[in-house]
Amino acid sequence: QVQLVESGGGSVQSGGSLKVSCVASTNEFSDYCMGWFRQVPGKEREGVAIIGADHYATYAPSVEGRFTISRDNAKNMVYLELNSLKPEDAAMYYCAAEPALRLSSTLVCAMSLIPSQYTYWGQGTQVTVSS
Repeated sequence: QVQLVESGGGSVQSGGSLKVSCVASTNEFSDYCMGWFRQVPGKEREGVAIIGADHYATYAPSVEGRFTISRDNAKNMVYLELNSLKPEDAAMYYCAAEPALRLSSTLVCAMSLIPSQYTYWGQGTQVTVSS
């Protein structure tokens, strides 16, 4: 069982920046694929950014070039830096984790932006963007 706790959400003006964080309660954090997702009321949760065990990252087209995902395995942390924020980026942001697949000595992540592919979820942190 992995517990995830997000922090760092808040209110920012359009064009501004914010950094959200997520801490994971596991001794094997480096073995997990980590992701950030977001959801607004009445809409489905959508993938924002994924980072694999090898630190390779992938992004949703809507945030590519503006958001940066990173991880610090020594601190069990994953971060999402949100830059050039737009009103449509306002949402509850969730951290998610899924165990990586071990193939021989390599850890492999599917790098999926599909929420159902992730087992563990945090409670979310709210990001508000005013125009």
